[in-house]
Amino acid sequence: MSAPGTVLVTGAAGFIGSTLTDRLLAEGRRVVGLDSFDPFYPEDQKLRNLEKAEASGAFRLLRGDIRNGADLDRALASEPIGAIVHLAALAGVRPSLERPGDYSDVNVLGSTRVFDAAVRAGVPHVVFGSSSSVYGERSEGPFRESDSVERPISPYAATKRAGELVAHTFHHIHGLSVTCARIFTAFGPRQRPDLAIRKFADLMLAGEPIPVFGDGSAVRDFTFVDDLVGGLVAALDRPLGFALLNFGAGRTISVNEVIAQLESSLGVRARVEHLPRQPGDVTRTWADITRARAELGYEPTTSFEEGVAHFTAWLRERA
Repeated sequence: MSAPGTVLVTGAAGFIGSTLTDRLLAEGRRVVGLDSFDPFYPEDQKLRNLEKAEASGAFRLLRGDIRNGADLDRALASEPIGAIVHLAALAGVRPSLERPGDYSDVNVLGSTRVFDAAVRAGVPHVVFGSSSSVYGERSEGPFRESDSVERPISPYAATKRAGELVAHTFHHIHGLSVTCARIFTAFGPRQRPDLAIRKFADLMLAGEPIPVFGDGSAVRDFTFVDDLVGGLVAALDRPLGFALLNFGAGRTISVNEVIAQLESSLGVRARVEHLPRQPGDVTRTWADITRARAELGYEPTTSFEEGVAHFTAWLRERA
């Protein structure tokens, strides 16, 4: 299938959304970005994410909330939209423990309204940003799309699984094509300040101790953002009807290995403060990317060491 023309990206000012927007613009596409600028982290950081896009004549930024049907209709009527990449959400496992109602409101109701607006506007295809958190706690891996995902252990995870179920409903009833991208732990330039690699690096550069929940043996499938975005673009260009696909690196890195790599890349010794494990945290994430490779040609190429080097270079540039 040929690439869609104008793409609506919800959450366009965020870490992944802005990186995707730049990639689409670099490929010669038009992008409409919708973002509510939720105060989860400072607006000026999000606006800085969009500086390159704003300089493009092919980008239009609209402020709006995915829970507001009028905002979605305005975005979809701004110019002919060929597809949507829906990344807007309240993010983070730990904050969802404190604000479960808000997470349900934005991530479930908001996603439902995105799918509904797509159907009403005649947009044929949506890529939905889901999460590896839907897999819950498990002792073995890698995680496959065929695995049971009926036991989420945080409100955030539950809302992402709910979003997948809503997506399937819209596919079944209306024929909307939806690819649910189960995103594993993304990192790289523009990373949110609450995410581990960014948080650790900021504290290390400030000479402050870094909090490690548990003994540091927990592992994550850290995925460089450019590799992830490559997968999202492939999913955008190849509708599959309804699909659940893992987007990870297909490897695991422990928290202790993250700290050692940051020490090497930053040239700063970390001061570690060990704390009890937190409710909602899983001990591992690990993507089996066989299906995304077969369906989309998805192939991450950035090593963890290379990704950390790119991230720390960006962090120093913006200081």
